Amino acid sequence: IQQPVYYPFSECVLENGRKLVNSQLIYKDGRYDMDFEDFKRKVKEHQVRLFLLCSPHNPVGRVWTREELQRIGEICRKYHVLIFSDEIHGDITYRGVTHIPFAGISPEFADCVIVGTSPSKTFNLAGLQVSNIIIPNPVIRKRFRQENGAAGYSQANVLGLTACKAVYELGDAWYREMLSYLEENAAYVRAFLQRYLPQIRLIEPEGTYLIWLDCSGLHLKHRDLEKLFVEDAGLWLDPGVIFGKQTALFQRINIACPRTILEQAMERLRRAVEKCLHIQEGMT
Repeated sequence: IQQPVYYPFSECVLENGRKLVNSQLIYKDGRYDMDFEDFKRKVKEHQVRLFLLCSPHNPVGRVWTREELQRIGEICRKYHVLIFSDEIHGDITYRGVTHIPFAGISPEFADCVIVGTSPSKTFNLAGLQVSNIIIPNPVIRKRFRQENGAAGYSQANVLGLTACKAVYELGDAWYREMLSYLEENAAYVRAFLQRYLPQIRLIEPEGTYLIWLDCSGLHLKHRDLEKLFVEDAGLWLDPGVIFGKQTALFQRINIACPRTILEQAMERLRRAVEKCLHIQEGMT
């Protein structure tokens, strides 16, 4: 895996009795990039057999370029690593950015990948538990079906199937309005932080509706940071520590909500931070 990343990735690896190998993303100047040399070294040293790719990446908001995916795919092919490409946020990219489906890069890459997509993030259908598992390689597809059947959850429910079909056929207008609304929400958060909370850095999102906030500028320990958000601001976000040890001073916020809710949240955060800074000034 590549932390900081969607935390169930590490949970499912460990709970299945497998070895967790992390190639940490490089964080520099408010942006995340893949560490290809570290990735290659870890694959070789640990004889990695499965790579969980998050594309677009949750929580850092990167939409990987074709060149980045090409490089990571070549490493995996060379060392016979199966790729599970989680592309559940693939529909949600911001202006000027395009999501590249991993299996579409080349026939060789399509032969060693399992792709996961779903209407659940785009159309808010997660409760219906429907997803699309795309496996071009027939041998891998057969193995996947056997494992899925053994888990006792081999068939989707009829409501989920119906909803999936409906949104893909009829949901385009709503989808485009939703993207526009998300961009406006992201712009609101960006402007608010710049004006009122310069101590908190927005990691510029290229995709997803999840915003990654670098709160290290507040100079708090991660437990104090959590107290600031939960107890002082009354906000229950996702603390960075659950995405990896190196991001304990980050917070993840969901902006897929009405603007009024977002405005209330940011105002609560502003008041809490101002109180915190006032206390810090008094102590010095």
